[in-house]
Amino acid sequence: MKKGIILGILAATLWGISGTLGQFLFEEKEINVEWLITIRLLISGICLLLFAKYRKNDLFKIWTNKKDSVQLIVFSIVGMLGVQYTYFAAIKHSNAATATVLQFIGPILIAIYLAIKYKTLPKKIEILAIVLAVLGTFLLVTHGKLNSLSISPLALFLGLASAVTLAIYSLQAKELLIKYNSTAIVGWAMLIGGIVFSFVKAPWQIEGKWDLESLLSIIFIVFLATLVAFYSYLTATKIIGPQKASLVASVEPLVAVVLSVTWLNIPFQIIDWIGSLCIVSTIFLLSRSK
Repeated sequence: MKKGIILGILAATLWGISGTLGQFLFEEKEINVEWLITIRLLISGICLLLFAKYRKNDLFKIWTNKKDSVQLIVFSIVGMLGVQYTYFAAIKHSNAATATVLQFIGPILIAIYLAIKYKTLPKKIEILAIVLAVLGTFLLVTHGKLNSLSISPLALFLGLASAVTLAIYSLQAKELLIKYNSTAIVGWAMLIGGIVFSFVKAPWQIEGKWDLESLLSIIFIVFLATLVAFYSYLTATKIIGPQKASLVASVEPLVAVVLSVTWLNIPFQIIDWIGSLCIVSTIFLLSRSK
């Protein structure tokens, strides 16, 4: 249990740090967000597939099934690429703290979708979670003022889009992850997403200010925050289950907020903390609902 919790916290911490590093690269080093996504997906996808092959998994089994192949391609573009791009684009147009917290509305969207799909009314605890998510989002993006936004409309759209794509990402790949090796599926999804996004921003179209800080930040995002974080979270899920793992993952927005405030000097007011707490608390509420 301790091992599972530690691995889950490690994954969430790495993800929280990567968001802050992304903001640092966009603002201080003028790194192109589309280029970063392309590089991250391509390199991480190749590494995950090599790791899956090393563990003697059949990488090409899924391509023998036409239906599953199509589902994988859709998941790669809509789910994997969608959630990666909208999250980092939201960071670019707002900040890592706000973008990370807004993405955590995703589980609420999943709860609403499943209630509609199975034609069941949400439980009281789920309704409370939805109310808290809406209240938290309102406080975070307006600071309680109905006539103004504390972030740009584009940043709000991208933040909510990252929550939607996170929900799609979580729901769409469920059958594939049960049927095939999860490392291979995520590896293929990242590689396909990276190839598709190469037509938007080719990996050789390098921009920005390059120095040791830029290089180390990108290495961290690509390797530690993707490969190590993914493997740690996957292992944690197997040990303590997806319910507890998702609870532990709520450390991510806390890390992003603390680093944004202390390192990047992002102004985070009391109303922002209250809004963030409302949104993150929904994870704890949803974990109590079967």
